[in-house]
Amino acid sequence: MAKTILIADDEPAVVQILGMRLRANGYQVIAAHDGTQTIELAHQEKPDLIILDVKMPDRDGYAVFENLKTSANTMSIPVIFFSALPPEQAQDKATQLGAEGFVSKSADPDEILVKIREIFGESVENVTLIGTE
Repeated sequence: MAKTILIADDEPAVVQILGMRLRANGYQVIAAHDGTQTIELAHQEKPDLIILDVKMPDRDGYAVFENLKTSANTMSIPVIFFSALPPEQAQDKATQLGAEGFVSKSADPDEILVKIREIFGESVENVTLIGTE
């Protein structure tokens, strides 16, 4: 069964492009567009991984992360922060909070797929680069 990834980002284009790439690589994708919706979907769907933007409406990604990690239902879900913030600033905070990773939105597009596969213990070879279905 395909692993489910929750993309939490308030930018529809980011969700669409990243979602296409993840689906092209065999993952199921669900999306949330603000902090509250992210928390609700994480509890309802129990995804295998959450890709979490830092800057979102109503609750930032850090607050969402802290909420998820204090709930018995969601504390074991791995989280990768995915942000346009300066990498040195956001990566330090992500590490400090205990996230499984940080990927800059300006990074090589393969970096997020490699990080996901590492977390899932999957081979990083044969990554589908273009999200055509």
